[in-house]
Amino acid sequence: MSAKIPVTVITGFLGSGKTTTIRHLLQNNQGRRIAVLVNEFGEVGIDGELIRSCQVCDDETPEVNLVELTNGCLCCTVQEEFFPAMQELLKRRDKIDHIVIETSGLALPKPLVQAFRWPEIRTGATVDGVITVVDCEALANGTLVGNIEAVEAQRQADPNLDHETPIEELFEDQLACADLVLLTKTDHVDTETQQKVETWLKQELRQGVKIVSCQQGNIHPDVILGFNSAVEDNLEARPSHHDTEEEHQHDDNINSIPVVLTQDFEPQDLIERLKTMVKQQEIYRIKGFVSVPNKPMRLVLQGVGDRIETFYDRLWKPTESRQTQLVFIGENLQASEIKNAVLGN
Repeated sequence: MSAKIPVTVITGFLGSGKTTTIRHLLQNNQGRRIAVLVNEFGEVGIDGELIRSCQVCDDETPEVNLVELTNGCLCCTVQEEFFPAMQELLKRRDKIDHIVIETSGLALPKPLVQAFRWPEIRTGATVDGVITVVDCEALANGTLVGNIEAVEAQRQADPNLDHETPIEELFEDQLACADLVLLTKTDHVDTETQQKVETWLKQELRQGVKIVSCQQGNIHPDVILGFNSAVEDNLEARPSHHDTEEEHQHDDNINSIPVVLTQDFEPQDLIERLKTMVKQQEIYRIKGFVSVPNKPMRLVLQGVGDRIETFYDRLWKPTESRQTQLVFIGENLQASEIKNAVLGN
């Protein structure tokens, strides 16, 4: 029997940069044979497609390199999809050096790690470490926990009061489970703001957990792989807001709306339209691909709040339809309203 396969869980809130980090890891794997298990919140597999386009994955046998779960967060589907997905990966354990799991931005990491206590998985895999990716700019701007100075003032005034929203609780559970925090988008803030963010984060982390700045997913593999933490064996040291709940339930009002269109869009026009939508509706995250007129390459679009970024990742393939595919994640979103707004109707 070969040694257990180490598994790295990469968690973090919507838009923090998890997929970008994994793409960089695959492109700089230093000879490691890495299998990636992607969780999607929504019907259109944007994150899985982005990882496939890293030009490392074998297009002829994508199932060997990438297993994509598509019906919600891992902590909710763990008994439905995660178990058979891991079984398939463990059958190929002689061809895999490491497994990386990207959780949905709305997933709790702890219930996923608990699954590695199951005998069928425990004998073949162990959780090497949990990496939590944090968007420095979003945290500084109050997207995740509100104004961090105001939050701290509230806690100092009365630490017995629960000032946290469900989103804050989710985010802090992701921090509580971390072996390492990757702080992304630091190039979008000044030094003083970054220091304030890091000071707040250190209060939320277990003693000894380090914070490492990271831009565009550019992090050496040795920094995020090889913790040898066997996380499943010491979960009690990683407290969660949901430890006392019999069953974890997400806010039913949070939903995902996919929009697939054959139209081309001028990037700046579309971005302005999307920013208007974010102001008018409770949209947490926008991600997807855009077909741009007279451009042979596919445009990747990623939005967190009203901050929307784009880049061209690859040429459109001759065998694929040039479509604009966007996924909107937010609260009480209506499909018809979202589609009409994208089209400018």
